[in-house]
Amino acid sequence: MASPFDELTDSLTVSGYKLGSLIARVTPGPVAQGAAALLAPGIALSLRSKRLMVERHLQRVNPALKGLSLRRASQQAFDSYMRYYTESFRLPNLSKKHVDRCFSADGFHYIEEALEKGNGAILALPHLGGWEWAGRWMADRGHRMTVIVEPLNPPELFEWFTKLRSDLGMNVVPLGPAAAPAILGALKRNEIVCLLSDRDIQGGGIEVDFFGEKTTLPAGPAMLGIRGNTAVLPVATYFTSSVDGHHAVIRPPLPLDREGKLRTAITAGTQALAVELEGLIRRAPEQWHLFQPNWPSDPGYGDHFV
Repeated sequence: MASPFDELTDSLTVSGYKLGSLIARVTPGPVAQGAAALLAPGIALSLRSKRLMVERHLQRVNPALKGLSLRRASQQAFDSYMRYYTESFRLPNLSKKHVDRCFSADGFHYIEEALEKGNGAILALPHLGGWEWAGRWMADRGHRMTVIVEPLNPPELFEWFTKLRSDLGMNVVPLGPAAAPAILGALKRNEIVCLLSDRDIQGGGIEVDFFGEKTTLPAGPAMLGIRGNTAVLPVATYFTSSVDGHHAVIRPPLPLDREGKLRTAITAGTQALAVELEGLIRRAPEQWHLFQPNWPSDPGYGDHFV
């Protein structure tokens, strides 16, 4: 997944990320988390356009947010995203025992039941909380995972993040022409595929009602679920108040019509996913790391389509 802090991309080199990763890995969890919290306000102030955008999204989730409460919620989104990066950098050096001790889940049986059928499982996630930790936890339990990610620029930075996730036990595939065959292959091998699903990065997605406003979401989860006869499970992993604490919520499989017209079934499945994503995001909107325009009424919407 691409960093939302595009305005800093030109000044943050691969060496800078590597240095930040090295520092995070040798820093105790409480200290690293505290340092990230100290840095987040400055980043939020320097990225005014990102702060205004996340405030728009937060008001879609909760229209009552205004003034100081809205500013506090938007700052929490930056705090949460800094925590995500800090933890991601630290994950390769953490023990399996520590990762497991700091993780809990509701609904994990839905994943197990999907895998018992032999057609893999698709996890459809919002950009929320600490999904990287959940991926490491799943890999530690012996599950093979394919993760579809948005390419980063420069390519050297994407390669570095790919290695980071590969070291955690994930098969990383960039979004593009090779993604669909890789997903279908993984599902045929009865593996898990993770798709970030709350943003239509490429354009041409399915129109849905999402937080009371029309936009498009990617057709991939519903389409691949129908084509692969695979369960599509809405999932989110939340930060908890304890250091390194995470809690995942796995929802029941989406109701997908595998007998009717394909386009109609994909549209209905994508709308059902939008409803589930709304519910997952409403549990902790301050952990929603969506800093880009995501609705046609947002300034700059469509500029990111590739």
